Amino acid sequence: MPTRSKIFYKSILNSFPTILLFILVFTGFDLSIFYNLNISFNFVYILIFFWVLKKPEIFGFGLIFLSGIINDVNLNFPIGISSINYLLLCALASFLRNRTLIPSLLYDWIFFFISVLIVNSANYSMLTLIFGSNISYEILMLNTFFTSLVYPIIAKIFNRIYIYNLREENAKSAR
Repeated sequence: MPTRSKIFYKSILNSFPTILLFILVFTGFDLSIFYNLNISFNFVYILIFFWVLKKPEIFGFGLIFLSGIINDVNLNFPIGISSINYLLLCALASFLRNRTLIPSLLYDWIFFFISVLIVNSANYSMLTLIFGSNISYEILMLNTFFTSLVYPIIAKIFNRIYIYNLREENAKSAR
């Protein structure tokens, strides 16, 4: 018979991606490192892409849409821009999940880079052409590059959590 603390720990671990998504979105957290370079990466893109690719039932599209609306309010973007970006990233991750026979970090990484390029290009186009915002394309491309560079490290960490959850689910179904 599992104890209450073990049940609580499992429920926290199962809902970890959702909790982390809303912490990142509510705080407007963008991991930026300022020394002499402006190095930043979009952690939310990595989080959404990985979990939609590996375990899509964790994030529903409505939840991702809501997190995009909250992100727009926090970052003072036009309402719906982040939601469109997040849902486009979800669509690309779902496409990869349906087309992949054998999962590989290298293929996921390459497709993640292409997906972030597509999403950031759509973001740039919408903000400059429709809303007339002044966005530096160089900073956006650097953000894309560094986000893609960090993906394998974060994916390895998330993969450990995913495998642990998978083991727990298999152990529970075997009983």
